[in-house]
Amino acid sequence: MKTTDPIADYLTRLRNAIHANHRIVEVPASNIKKELTKVLFDKGYILNYKFEETQNNQVNIKIALKYNPETKESAITKLSRVSSPGLRQYKGADKLPKVLNGLGIAILSTSKGVITDKEARAMNVGGEVLCYVY
Repeated sequence: MKTTDPIADYLTRLRNAIHANHRIVEVPASNIKKELTKVLFDKGYILNYKFEETQNNQVNIKIALKYNPETKESAITKLSRVSSPGLRQYKGADKLPKVLNGLGIAILSTSKGVITDKEARAMNVGGEVLCYVY
């Protein structure tokens, strides 16, 4: 099955796995998904990740989800797609969104790679707002 929006599919798989309290979720890999996963890991939203090759030379991303040991609540409470293939959302460096007054992150695709809104502000670059995470 070919999806028209692979990033939305990626976020939905993560969201569904969190709602079902899964420890690990497998997602078909692409370069943008690998970069999104790295950002989520760097910012502490997921425990770990691994790129695995399947038998037919496809690459999967295995993501270990992060939960609070006491409350069993996920580190990710909300994942929402902002830009879609039908309506791209581009923001300049001066118009970057603040997610939950800086408590959450917006992940952007910029000329400097896939980075968070805070990093983009520091580098003074704008780009396509892919999603919000908090």
